This record gives sequence, structure tokens and C-alpha cells, in this order.
Amino acid sequence: MLEIVLVLSALGAVALAVAVGTPSLLATLGLGTLGLGLVLGVPTGFWYHVVLYRCVASRTRVSRLWWLAPSDLHRHLSDADQRRIRPWYRIGGVGFVLCMVGGIVAIAGLLLSR
Repeated sequence: MLEIVLVLSALGAVALAVAVGTPSLLATLGLGTLGLGLVLGVPTGFWYHVVLYRCVASRTRVSRLWWLAPSDLHRHLSDADQRRIRPWYRIGGVGFVLCMVGGIVAIAGLLLSR
């Protein structure tokens, strides 16, 4: 359900941006949003993985490729551990959404300028 809301929000943002802005403005805003998403999402996403590993590694064996699907490890977390990783998980998710929306808006702006 959350994924559907995110996709519809991104499409709505792109449609609004296309209706309001010029192609060069769209590309600039899209790249700025993409950059903001990277600045926000990469460090917090990295720290989420570090904190998750520290919480889970003491309880169970962690596979070599755990970082490809880290949410599978959430079942091993206590309530206190979940509270500890939740801010990093959510802020990293916001950064990811900003990257996706920014990338789509930048691509739309570049395509419209052709």
C-alpha cells in the first residue's frame, strides 16, 4: 500500500512540475532534488545498515549478502532495537524517494527540452 502511494505521489509531482515549469527549470529542480536525496539518503542508509548489523550479529549468524535484503533481519530485533534503527530506516527511505522523484523530474525536463 505504501509503495502505491509513493508511486502515485511521484507521478503527481512529475505531472505538476511538467504543467508548471519550463524544461530547463524541471531539469534543474530534478537534479537538485536528486542531489538532496543522495546527501540525505546515502549516509543515513549506511548508518542504518551498520546499526542493524550490530543489533543482529550478536543474536544470529548473518549471511554474507545480508545487506541486499536487510529487512529480512528485522524479525530478529527486539522492541528496543527496532526503536534504535527506525529513524535511520525512515530517513534513508525519504532520501530514496527524493532520489526517485528528482530523477524522474530531471528526465522529464530533459525529454521535454528535446
